[in-house]
Amino acid sequence: MTSTQSRHALSRRALPIRVLLLVIAVLAAVLVPTPAEAFVPKPPPLTTPWTNQVSVTNPLPEYPRPQLTRSEWQSLNGVWQFAPTSNLNNPPIGGTLAEEVLVPYPIESALSGIMRHENRMYYKRNFTVPAGWSGRDVQLNFGAVMWQSKVWVNGVLLGTHEGGYDAFSYNITSALRAGSNEIIVGVWAPVDVEDIPLGKQRLNRGGIWYTPSSGIWQTVWLEPTQSTWVKRLDTTPNVAAGGLDLNVQASAAGQPVRAQVLSGGQVVGEAIGVSGTSFRVPVPNARLWSPDDPFLYDLKVTLGNDSVGGYFGMRSVGKAMIGGFLRPTLNGKFVFQLGTLDQGYWPDGLYTAPTDAALRFDLEQQKALGFNMVRKHIKVEPARWFYWADRLGLMVLQDMPSLVAGRNASATGEARYESELRRMIDNHKQITSIVQWIPFNEGWGEFQSGRIADLVKSLDPTRLVNHNSGSNCCDSDPDPGNGDVIDDHMYVGPGLARAPSSTRILQLGEYGGLGLHVPGHEWPSGNSFAYEMLPNSAALTNRYAQITSQLPDLINGSGLSGSVYTEPTDVEDEINGFYTYDRQVQKMDFARVRAVHQQVLAAANGTALPTGKLVSFRVTTPNYTNRYLRHTGGVANTEVVDGASSQTLKQDASYWVRAGLSNSSCFSFESRNFPGQYLRQRDQRVYKEANTGGTFAADATFCARPGLSGGGTSLESAARPGQYLRHRSSEVWVDGDTGGSFRDDSTWNLVPAWWKSGASLAVGQSRTLRVTTAGYTNRVLRHRENLARTDVVDAGSALTDRQDSSFIVRAGLAESTCYSLESVNFPGQYLRHSNYRLQKATSDGSDTFRKDATFCAQPPLAGGAGNVSLQSINYPTHYVRHASELVYIATVSGANAWDGGGSYNADTTWTDQPGLGG
Repeated sequence: MTSTQSRHALSRRALPIRVLLLVIAVLAAVLVPTPAEAFVPKPPPLTTPWTNQVSVTNPLPEYPRPQLTRSEWQSLNGVWQFAPTSNLNNPPIGGTLAEEVLVPYPIESALSGIMRHENRMYYKRNFTVPAGWSGRDVQLNFGAVMWQSKVWVNGVLLGTHEGGYDAFSYNITSALRAGSNEIIVGVWAPVDVEDIPLGKQRLNRGGIWYTPSSGIWQTVWLEPTQSTWVKRLDTTPNVAAGGLDLNVQASAAGQPVRAQVLSGGQVVGEAIGVSGTSFRVPVPNARLWSPDDPFLYDLKVTLGNDSVGGYFGMRSVGKAMIGGFLRPTLNGKFVFQLGTLDQGYWPDGLYTAPTDAALRFDLEQQKALGFNMVRKHIKVEPARWFYWADRLGLMVLQDMPSLVAGRNASATGEARYESELRRMIDNHKQITSIVQWIPFNEGWGEFQSGRIADLVKSLDPTRLVNHNSGSNCCDSDPDPGNGDVIDDHMYVGPGLARAPSSTRILQLGEYGGLGLHVPGHEWPSGNSFAYEMLPNSAALTNRYAQITSQLPDLINGSGLSGSVYTEPTDVEDEINGFYTYDRQVQKMDFARVRAVHQQVLAAANGTALPTGKLVSFRVTTPNYTNRYLRHTGGVANTEVVDGASSQTLKQDASYWVRAGLSNSSCFSFESRNFPGQYLRQRDQRVYKEANTGGTFAADATFCARPGLSGGGTSLESAARPGQYLRHRSSEVWVDGDTGGSFRDDSTWNLVPAWWKSGASLAVGQSRTLRVTTAGYTNRVLRHRENLARTDVVDAGSALTDRQDSSFIVRAGLAESTCYSLESVNFPGQYLRHSNYRLQKATSDGSDTFRKDATFCAQPPLAGGAGNVSLQSINYPTHYVRHASELVYIATVSGANAWDGGGSYNADTTWTDQPGLGG
């Protein structure tokens, strides 16, 4: 805060709320009336760590616009007079309003002191222009007002603004007078009664719809300028050209401007241009911005006597075919975008964070958890939020706040939306962290989405455009097929409905939504929910680790390039955050969460492989991406593999990932159908062989490196450092860089295996699965009254019991390399899971049934010859397990009573034996 900033009109001292509360309590104790000027916000439903740090005389004192700074300014935040009104045609000029409101907190928030909704309202306060500003123009700036506003200064109507998410300004010089000046702001906030961009605000909040945030909700301030002044800095880093493309938006075009780029206070680049026209400022040997190194340059721009500061990061955003998939690129490289669905709500301030430290906190915590991206969901944040995203190094996928979901917008609503969309993009082009624009979400208020996507691209061709996040969902119109992104939503997930194309990358725009009740830290509606509820923090952490650990298969096998977890904090009724809504309680083990994220990102850059899992090696060389590494007669080569390929070919193309035989930090690859035999190099040619001793361990060990072609994995030979596993003319060798296609040829996508079962069952035979848990080995899996359970059944049991315990092994209904179990005595009926419980049912022909009735045989979790474990194909962390005689699919640690426990491995291991019922 500079020396020119004003004190409040009533000359209140800048006391924090907690001090004022203490003073009020003391005065009440001695029966002294509370002074009328002692404004105190209302108690919020939940208190954040920053609620009591809010100053009632100077809230949010930080300069509000870091991308365009001036040294002199005056905050108008603080206590204003307030009154509801029936219309905005009769401003209370010279009058006194009955209530007080703390600006800039939405009127529905506790911090505002109003804590109710009004459709129309007036704000009023007085201010004095500092004497040192004499002779200069004075600008009145609003960060944002929800939704329509009219502004009067000393009775002069300055204008009307529509739009709840963009900054606007008035030159008030001609309306000023000596001494005290009066400002009145009239606001109309119709929320969902009208067709306006409003995101998740609803008059009747509940579920995924939240309390409105009406009125002034971002900082209001004054600043002096010259008669010709800089209004905006449009910065576009041009990495390829080694400079910053700068367009200085000023009050008059064609004015000479000087721009300097600084690093550590030293000028590194300088150029002269004119306002309103792009020119390039050199940035030699640029240090590039990324989540790993979020370096920012300072910018100084001078137009006549007007001088402003700013900043920018040098980085490029694009897309490229990398490792066989179209990927988003940052500085020319694929960086998997691992992020959260950040909605930006606060229990005390609603749309407005109580303090700048609170605003920063949410982003700091997400970065500390190992995320590198944030999807800003259905809201546009204040400029300081973007500053912190830039400074901390979090890529931003920026949503446009939606029109009302579930109804078609009027022509007026569509025009309002498009106008605000244009302004959102124009006003945020200078934000380094924004890498993607998302005009629509799940079809809410969607119209002409193909045209809108093209419009966004024309407004900003430097970033990717996602026409509709969750276009597989909800209210979405048919996909127009344009834009840069295919975006699915899948709860709980993760999962995908579609594949990337040659023009559009693939991202999972929402998944997760795992919930946990934390009494005393929940919104008081009593209607809390999540997509899946967990009983405690440990179970929640385990479940999060399980679902998020599935991302690498989607990244490498399906071309997934980004994922968005719901969500960083609880929001009102939604209790699916890493934090409670009040930011008081961490709901998961953050160290474990970060470790999972590091594994996901390592898998995406090719340095982490899934030890203990079956994989196939897909060629990434263009035009050969349908070929896979396989062994034939003991020699490794590549061959086309697809769904119609033979069992032998699919098995030969599947390998277990093992810890490296000569170096446990590297990897060895064991044949799926020849246990004990590994891929090894011998005289640089690659073979499948059993351990012959000598140099075999080193010859069969490969160290994972980031893909040499920019995606996937390259495997460096432990025996021949600097040489990599590569294919040439369908043969597989270990080679050094020979140029040409070497980098592509030595880059592989390690994808889910063509043969998904790691153990085999006898297709077409009747089999019985016997319990292996000590003390219960006389029990077998059977169905009774359609439900699966375990009972004591043996050769002497009744025929019906023996038949109920026998199943014909079939090729999996959903995946032929796995298995389905058909009842012997009820032909056409199969064991399937529903709500985790195993039961016998007739197929309804649906894809869901086929998946629920398909299980992949895997080596027994508890070991033992002749034993097997059965993994659910659509819940891959779950295995068939008995618990208290009943049979479920269960995971090692989850929310259900039948999950986990000390006997989990034994309970999920079954002896495969001939069918008791013939």
